[in-house]
Amino acid sequence: MKMLPAQRLLAKGAAVLLVIGLATGIFVSAAMTGKIAADPGAALASHLNALMGCFWMAAVGWSMPMLGYGERGQMRLAWVTLIPNYSNWIVTVLKSFLKVKGVDAIGEGKNDLVFGLLTLFVVVPSMIAAVAWVLGFHRPAPRE
Repeated sequence: MKMLPAQRLLAKGAAVLLVIGLATGIFVSAAMTGKIAADPGAALASHLNALMGCFWMAAVGWSMPMLGYGERGQMRLAWVTLIPNYSNWIVTVLKSFLKVKGVDAIGEGKNDLVFGLLTLFVVVPSMIAAVAWVLGFHRPAPRE
């Protein structure tokens, strides 16, 4: 089986994010037991964001040969999938220490920072990646 460069990038990215997500479980237990000053719910969310993100990246990588994108389009899709998944993990870790929700701009600096980071690096690129992934199935896959 020939692996496409974008597939390899996504597979490696997914494997690394899985390790990060599993290691974040230690952070979750420390937050839940009060050993560190972080919001336990947000800590747990960062753990789950990493795990779910790695599975999304693996699924996109697995489906690459089915998509009607050339090598450049596949690489773009890989990056627009990698960036929000890693960002979702790290911004949620930050959010847990800042102890804010970050789901809307409310005029509070820390909260609005998290909201802006999530919007810019997670929400918008995730929507772009998801739509691009779906659209890739509507184009004929390249023939070998």
